[in-house]
Amino acid sequence: MKAFATTLRGHITARTIDAVECVASVLLAILVAHLLGATNVSWAAFSGYMVMRGHVGETVQRGLLRIVGTLVGGVMALAAIPLIAPHWPLAALGIFAVGTVTLYQAITARRAYAWLFVGLTFAMVLFDKLHDPEIPLGTFVQTRILETSAGTLACMAVSLMSAVTLRRLWPGVRNAATGIDGWSGPAARHAAQGGVALVLLVAISAWLDVPALSGGAITIMAVMLVPIAGLGASGFVPVSWRLLYRFVGGLAGAGFAAAFLFSAHGNAPVLILGTMIGVALGRRVENGDHAYRYAGTQFTLAVLVTLVPDSYAHAAITPALERLAGTLVGMAVIEPVLLAWHLFAPARRERVETARGEIGGV
Repeated sequence: MKAFATTLRGHITARTIDAVECVASVLLAILVAHLLGATNVSWAAFSGYMVMRGHVGETVQRGLLRIVGTLVGGVMALAAIPLIAPHWPLAALGIFAVGTVTLYQAITARRAYAWLFVGLTFAMVLFDKLHDPEIPLGTFVQTRILETSAGTLACMAVSLMSAVTLRRLWPGVRNAATGIDGWSGPAARHAAQGGVALVLLVAISAWLDVPALSGGAITIMAVMLVPIAGLGASGFVPVSWRLLYRFVGGLAGAGFAAAFLFSAHGNAPVLILGTMIGVALGRRVENGDHAYRYAGTQFTLAVLVTLVPDSYAHAAITPALERLAGTLVGMAVIEPVLLAWHLFAPARRERVETARGEIGGV
């Protein structure tokens, strides 16, 4: 038996086990969400995928932070949005404050994942309310919390089960805690730029009927999550790469999902099979030793938003296209903000003037 276990370990890697865990987590999240009557089952599947980590302790911590962040962001939204949404200057001020603070904390704090979901939840509710003023806030926030909790708890259950079975042979490694002590000027500058981009989205919503504003806000906050070490004098380059990977991964995921969607004709087993294969493929890319891991994440999320509908009989490609539209809207807003700083930042002007002086003295 021991020899068999040793042989098995030699043929299966920890990355394979991670992909199996993700598939099981997503399937359980879908089941739980349906049993609880969730109205956006794909969001539960998102949580089931995104929370999973190789070490059970990290998965549980990440799951609790996601739930707490969603709860806090939802309560803040319920308290503030009825007051600020009818007046776009107040909405702009509110999203700038919440977006900047939560982005800064998501980059620097030790409980960064909770801070991210405080900001994301608040932004999602606000922009959906701006797009549709008749949306019932209480119901919207309640379903968002329900979906997040369903997916997260399913993921934690799978991780705990794996810890006492598969992970005994293929143990996971817990990632080191992130976060910094003290103040970071570059992180504050970077977060404020994200806040400015969110303000521009509010201004656009006041003048134009632009679709996917909520998706644009999510894109902005997600791509701005760059490690402090990678910021330097400007976050333009690393954020631009993340935007590119987000779009390419989402486009590839939409294409993959479309192949299953159009061949299934509403057949649930085919859609579920496509979900399983898509999750496994995306996780393999995400765990690879290359620069485009983020594209693997976006591939998977595009698959989930398409192949995990609230009703398999009404599955459609529209959610994947809306997600891509959100990426493009976010890109169109955040890139000019970052580019302006990149070109006209004080530090850059100082370097240019210094170079001119040196050339003139030759």
